[in-house]
Amino acid sequence: MAERVYKYRLLKTEGRAKRAQVETVHGTIQTPVFMNVGTAGAIKGAVSAEDLRQIGTQVELSNTYHLHVRTGDAVIKELGGLHKFMDWDRPILTDSGGFQVFSLAGLRRIKEEGVTFHSHVDGRIIFMGPEQSMQIQSNLGSTIAMAFDECVENPSPREYVQPSVDRTTRWLERCQTEMARLNSLPDTVNPQQLLFGINQGGTYADIRIAHAKTIADMDLDGYAVGGLAVGESHEEMYHILEETVPYLPQDKPTYLMGVGTPANILEGVERGIDFFDCVYPTRNGRHGHAYTSFGKMNLLNARYEKDMRPIEEGCDCPACRHFSRAYVRHLLKAGEMLGMRLMVLHNLRFYNRLMEEIRDALDQGRFAAYKADKLYQMSQGV
Repeated sequence: MAERVYKYRLLKTEGRAKRAQVETVHGTIQTPVFMNVGTAGAIKGAVSAEDLRQIGTQVELSNTYHLHVRTGDAVIKELGGLHKFMDWDRPILTDSGGFQVFSLAGLRRIKEEGVTFHSHVDGRIIFMGPEQSMQIQSNLGSTIAMAFDECVENPSPREYVQPSVDRTTRWLERCQTEMARLNSLPDTVNPQQLLFGINQGGTYADIRIAHAKTIADMDLDGYAVGGLAVGESHEEMYHILEETVPYLPQDKPTYLMGVGTPANILEGVERGIDFFDCVYPTRNGRHGHAYTSFGKMNLLNARYEKDMRPIEEGCDCPACRHFSRAYVRHLLKAGEMLGMRLMVLHNLRFYNRLMEEIRDALDQGRFAAYKADKLYQMSQGV
């Protein structure tokens, strides 16, 4: 078996903020990093893998559940795995399907073995447990696979959260065993697939801390904080991070799942987070909302009808290099796909550039000053 290609190098710290690089079989990731979300193997808004390379994307994130129900992970494996399928040569992270199970609350039944639920596509009954999640992700051949867990909404009663977390731990042990088995098989798409565990516990700091200690002892490739941005306030989320992250290994990647706004990212970095992902830049872009250094702007507003300036002065994205606010607004109002595509490219480039600036600030030991300046600038309005 080939030598394992994986190393987390902590390059610099500033308080709890970490500047690192993660060496993987599909290339090196500079962190902190924002992963661009391509749910079904593509970014919504007609954005290709080549587009992602041009806007500085390091990691693409795809969804285990969605690819399983359509087109099918077995088909994707037969075609050479997700990297080959979507023409992406950099790291891919696949989530476990656990969050989709959470979002399908009305259609699911959770047991120790796993979860039975109905497909949102055709209504067929699907069973997914730790082993099935690992098998699907192995078929996809992603760089990083996420452990199968249960995400609970906030707030949830303690008497539900604690047993749920205990089950998530048992599921993680099963994921680890199954991942080791799959990586040893001769026909595995990516025998160097990494496994990240997920910390859960709702908004109960003591449950979170105890769970962090438990999974830290399992010597996983990385650790995520899940079950946040699902009902609690930003302040509660930041408090949970402050309490929990110190109990996760500093010499492994830390990933805050499904978060968030530019301000959330700055606050997360300050509290020791390496990896982020969120649908905000793509979803909001498709609805006419652009992220800029001076806050969010709604290009559908009439004030931009004759505005010949780019979305943001100095931005190097394809939209800002070639087109005006007036033209992009026209496309959106006319329902032209190009309008959505340009908005998504702008927003993703904004997020990717934000991470570049964060990394530069950490390299130079000035992250605290950068964060304060950036938050003030974004509060000024367009």
